[in-house]
Amino acid sequence: MTASSPVRVGAQRELRRRAAALFPGGVNSPVRAFGSVGGEPLLLERGDGAYVWDGDGRRYLDLVGCWGAGILGHAAPVVVEAVRNAALSGFAFGATHPLEIELGERIRSAMPSLERLRFTSSGTEAVMSALRVARAATGRDLVVKFAGAYHGHSDALLAEAGSGIATLGIPGSAGVPAAVAGTTIVLPFNDESALSEAFDRHRGRIAAVITEPIVANAGVIAPARGFLDHLRLVTRSDGALLVFDEVITGFRVARSGAQGLFSVTPDLTTLGKVIGGGLPIGAYGGRADLMKLVAPVGPVYQAGTLSGHPMAMAAGIATLDSLNDDGYAALNERVARLADGLHAAGQSAELKISVGRAGPLLTLFFTSKTPRNASEALAADRAAYARFFQRMLDAGVLLPPSQFEAWFPGFAHGDDEFEAIGAAAAHALRRIGRDDRQR
Repeated sequence: MTASSPVRVGAQRELRRRAAALFPGGVNSPVRAFGSVGGEPLLLERGDGAYVWDGDGRRYLDLVGCWGAGILGHAAPVVVEAVRNAALSGFAFGATHPLEIELGERIRSAMPSLERLRFTSSGTEAVMSALRVARAATGRDLVVKFAGAYHGHSDALLAEAGSGIATLGIPGSAGVPAAVAGTTIVLPFNDESALSEAFDRHRGRIAAVITEPIVANAGVIAPARGFLDHLRLVTRSDGALLVFDEVITGFRVARSGAQGLFSVTPDLTTLGKVIGGGLPIGAYGGRADLMKLVAPVGPVYQAGTLSGHPMAMAAGIATLDSLNDDGYAALNERVARLADGLHAAGQSAELKISVGRAGPLLTLFFTSKTPRNASEALAADRAAYARFFQRMLDAGVLLPPSQFEAWFPGFAHGDDEFEAIGAAAAHALRRIGRDDRQR
C-alpha cells in the first residue's frame, strides 16, 4: 500500500476481530488497547517519516514514535538499507558479530560512564540484569525506585510503576510474590528528604537507587534542580549504587543521554529504544569493576540467544551515526515552541492544563500545576485527556493513548508537522473548553 492508496473501510474492524481471538485484549502490550482513551485501538500497517497508516489506509501524524525508539522517523532510508545489508549476510549466528563491537564502541564514546557493557534483547532484561549486578556488588537486597517510574515488567519493579500500570489504574501486578515486592522501596520523585530518610532507616541495606533521570512514564516530569546530584551524593556516601534507566532518555534528549545533560555520572546505566533504531534491543553497562562481575568473567549470570542480533546492531549504528548536535538543537527548539503554543491554547480555552517538558520530551497534562512527581501527575483529568486524544485522532494526529506517556517527536518532524500539531491541538482545546462551559 502506498500513501495514495484508497481508504479500505472495514479492514481495521476485521483485523481487530481476528486479534481479539488471539491475544489478551486483542493486543500484545496493554497500552495499545486504548483502554483509557476510549474508542477502538488502531492497527498500523506502515510508516514513513513522521507519518503512519492504519489498516483502513488513513494517515496520521505520529507522536508515539515506536514509544521513543524511532527518533529518525519510520522507515528511515539509512536504517532500512543497513538492516537489509545485515539480513543479506544472515540473521543470528549464536556468536559475537563485528557489528556488536561497532555499536558498543559508539555507545561508550557517547557515554563514557559505560566502561563495559552487555547487549540484551529488551530494556526489561537490561534493568533486571543491572540490578542483579548491583546486588552482587554490594551484597545487599533492597532497591529504591520512584513512584511512577517504569523500569520494565520484572517482578520487583512493578510496584507503582507508572505508564501502563497507571493507565490501567492498578497499583502493581497480580502474580508478584509479596517477598519479591518487599525488596523494593518506593519513594516520591524529586523529594530529597524522603530519599535521605529511607537511607537513614535502611543504612547499609540498600543495594541501589534506580531512576529515570527524566521521568517519562508518568508523563514527562523533569528532575528538580539538584535532585540528581543529591541521588549521587546519598548513594555514594552509603556504599549503594546509582543506576540510571536511560532506556528512553539515552540518545533521545542528547547524544550523552540525561547523564550528560545534567552532568551526573551513575554507576550503571540501562539503554534501549533509540540504540536499536526501532528493532528489539537493550543494553546495560557501567564501571569496569562492576561489569567484571558478569559471566563469563564473574559470578553474575545473564545470557540471551538473540542478544546483539546483527540486524538490531546495524539499525543502531545507522541511527546513532545520523544523530548530530544541529538535529537535536532544531528538535529542542521546535518542541519548546510547541509547548509554549499548547500552554497558550489551553489558557485561551480557559482549561486547566500544564506542559511537562524536558528537552524534546513533553506531555500535555490536564491539570493546572506542572507535576513534580507521580502523585501530582495522577491528579490530572484523564477524561479530559481522553477527549483531547480523540479530537486529535480525528484531526489526523496520533498521540500516546494515555495521559501518562511522553510525546515523541523526532528528527523527521519538520516545521510543517509541528505547525499541524499545534493547530490541531489549539482547535481541540477550544472545542473541549467550549463544551465544558456549555455543560
